[in-house]
Order: sequence, then structure tokens, then C-alpha cells
Amino acid sequence: MTLSEGTGLKAPAQPGPEPALPGGRKRPWAGESGESVTRNLVLVGVLAALIVIGAITQPELYGNSTWVWTNVLSILQLASVVGVVTVGMTFVIIGGGIDLSVGAIVALAGVWSTTLATQSYGAAGMIFTAIVVGVAVGLVNGVLISYGRLVPFIATLAMLVAARGLAAAISGKQTQISSNTFINGIASTKILGIPVLVYILGAVAVAGWILLNRTTFGRRTVAVGGNPEAARLAGINVKRHTMFLYGLSGLCCGIAAVMLTSQATSAQAAMGNLYELDAIAAAIIGGTLLSGGRGTIVGSILGVLIFATITNLFAINGLSTEAQNMVKGGIIVAAVLVQQFRFKSVTQFFARNRITSST
Repeated sequence: MTLSEGTGLKAPAQPGPEPALPGGRKRPWAGESGESVTRNLVLVGVLAALIVIGAITQPELYGNSTWVWTNVLSILQLASVVGVVTVGMTFVIIGGGIDLSVGAIVALAGVWSTTLATQSYGAAGMIFTAIVVGVAVGLVNGVLISYGRLVPFIATLAMLVAARGLAAAISGKQTQISSNTFINGIASTKILGIPVLVYILGAVAVAGWILLNRTTFGRRTVAVGGNPEAARLAGINVKRHTMFLYGLSGLCCGIAAVMLTSQATSAQAAMGNLYELDAIAAAIIGGTLLSGGRGTIVGSILGVLIFATITNLFAINGLSTEAQNMVKGGIIVAAVLVQQFRFKSVTQFFARNRITSST
């Protein structure tokens, strides 16, 4: 018996195969809808526009090719830590959730990995501790939401407070210095002139893209976020999958904690402040639907780069942080409004088509 026969639900139509290029080659964006590709191209256009604005406002700086390359690397390095957190956040939002505790998890993982006891085990012990702490806290979030039936907003907000408090208790509200040369060297080391932090971001982004677009886990994430009840009826363990999504977010936070500790050569309870807002904003700008069921890793990374470029643009023009935050807030509101408008328009369009075809 099929799902539609046993439940009375109509199975969604499956999209046809991606048309192949001459010679049987597949398109490089196979697995993402044409709408996602168009949205990403628009984001690339926004990045280009920001660069043009920078060139107009600071022509003497942008006329120096050496400075331009150095500035590009600075933007990428600025985006690297938040970018890794955003990859995990994108999975959570696509799966129909939200995680307000990512910044606090970064702080807790960073503080725990830089205690004297942990540092005595060397770089491997510090990295292992940061990742385990991140995954463990993420799984706690997932258990509370999936099996405790707490609203994601409430569960992760409570974890935000608890994790910050635990980080402050472990560190004694003091800054913990990292004395490990390997960890401290991650942020300053370059390979082929590009910082290692950028390579880490690239590796996490590629792994996230493959996981979302080329695995069963990714397809289940979209299904759970789009319609949890239909996903359950299709045989997906929605609770367990949701728990794993928050564990994945915690994993990204653990990696980010190591990167941030390397940048600052220290860790404290206040590190990673407001990372949750930056990650959510970048995902929204990248086209991830807040209600779940839609989103791309490429779009989220482009969203991170846009915000990093805006921060850089304000810095080189000597503008205040307050003005920068107001602009970011306006961009977030505009992105959500565009999402709602487009989603309602598409829904109404298909509704009209159904009515027309039925008559």
C-alpha cells in the first residue's frame, strides 16, 4: 500500500531530472532549484555593488591592488568564524527550528577547551574538548525540543543563559589565555597566501553543501522542515532527526570555538556574543525560509560575506558601529518581508492554477 492509499494524503509530485548539458554533463548546480540559483546570483550582485560603493567612497584605497587583496583576505577571515556557525544554523532553520544558543555554545566550548587541565593534553585535547562540548550541548537542545516538546525558541534561549553562566563559572569570569602554539597559529598561518581559517570555512561549507544536497540526511531535513507530519508518515523519525540537526549545529559551534580561540589566543565567557543573530541574519539573507523547508548553504555563505563586507565598508569609511547595526537590522527586516511577499505570491499563484484546472 502506498502512502497516499493508506493515509489519504497526496504525495507531492517529484521534480523531473535535471536537464543534462551536451555530452551528458550535469549542471554544476544540480540539486538546487533554479530559483535558488537566481537568488544566489542576486546576492553576488549585491556583493559586487558593495565593492563598487567602497571603490567610490575610498578610490585611493581601492586603486592599490595590494591593499585590495589584503582587504579581501580580511573580509574572508572576518567571515570565517560566523560562517562556520551559519552552516549549522542553516540546517536547523531548514529543519523548522531555530537556535539562539550558538554564541553561548561557542563561548562554553572555547572556555572549556582552554582550562589548564585541558591544555595539558595539547592541541588535540583542546580541539577534541571543544567539539565534544559543542556537540553535547547541541544534542541537549535537540533532546529538549524533540522529546521534551519544548518550543525551539524557549529551549535554546534557556540554553543561551545556562551556557553563558557555566562558561563564566568555569573561567571565574576571567580571560583564559591559550598557551598552545599550534592552536594560536591556526589564525596566523597562511597556505598559498590565504589564511587557514578561510580554508576551514571552505571545508565546512563544502561538507555542508554535500550533506544537504547529496545525502538522505539533507533530503530528510528539507522534508522535516517543510511538513513534519508528512515526513513522519513517510517513515522519517522526525524527533531523532531534529535532535541530530541541533547536534550538527553544536558541532559547527565547537569548530568555531577553536577558530575564535586561535584568533584571540584566549577564551572568555563573553566570546561569540550575538553570533546567533549574525548567523540567523546571514541565513535569512541567503534565502533560508524561517518557517523551514527551504534554504541553501551557498546562499547562507553569501549572506555572511555580505554582512562582513558591510562591516568592512563601514570600518574603512570611519562610520559608527551604531549606524552599522541599524543598517543590518534594516536589511534583515527587508529580507523577511521579501520572503513573505514572494512565498504568499507563489502560494496564491498555485492556488489559482488549481482552481482553474478543477473548473
